[in-house]
Amino acid sequence: MAVRCQFENNNEVGVFSRLTNKYCIVAVGGSENFYSVFENELVDVIPVVHATIAGCRIIGNMCVGNKNGLIVPHSCTDQELQHLRNCLPDGVVVKRIQEKLTALGNVFSCNDYAALAHHAIDRESEEVVADCLGVEVFRQTVADQSLVGSYSLFTNQGGIVHPKTSVEALDELSSLLQVPLVAGTVNRGSESIGSGMVANDWCAFCGTDTTATEVSVIDNVFKIGDGADASAIKTTMRESIVDTLM
Repeated sequence: MAVRCQFENNNEVGVFSRLTNKYCIVAVGGSENFYSVFENELVDVIPVVHATIAGCRIIGNMCVGNKNGLIVPHSCTDQELQHLRNCLPDGVVVKRIQEKLTALGNVFSCNDYAALAHHAIDRESEEVVADCLGVEVFRQTVADQSLVGSYSLFTNQGGIVHPKTSVEALDELSSLLQVPLVAGTVNRGSESIGSGMVANDWCAFCGTDTTATEVSVIDNVFKIGDGADASAIKTTMRESIVDTLM
């Protein structure tokens, strides 16, 4: 199931980490407990890299990536860029781009095959993302919000979007991305899905405020643990709702 954790008493796990199927990047300076949660789950499978981007610890907001590559803003220093290239697996391309919207993690949301993008990004940036990450890029909004990276999160298995997304918009996004999507929340009702959690094809991490019901939805849509059995969704949801009420 999804693992709950905090970064220095902050539940916005997605702000301080970036998780893909090939690597995980976590911000420096947090408590050892935060790192150990990631390393316990991932260290035998993919590298867990400690880094900063543009001197900031909000690395989840500052970069976008998948199994094919990682893209950082022009404010990322040469030293930080070299550190990332040294630590990430050989097949992962690390690129720095000139883009006025430097919080790339907020304006892009992607899996290994498709990406949603803010409508105001440069055409050149869109082409670099498509080329470096090997994805098809769609300029979209999520529940009329332009910051698609903040209000959605999806892997190759499925995804969660802003809770006020209409059924029609949900169907449209799902057909574009070719993965099942649900509207939901994280961290006890937070609409900032991308900021509140990270996930890949086999595990997920969310803030400690995330309720049992929210964890159940996360497990089922991302097909993690017991959630891999789609038929179990009603049973687990019912159990988790009872658990929450108790």
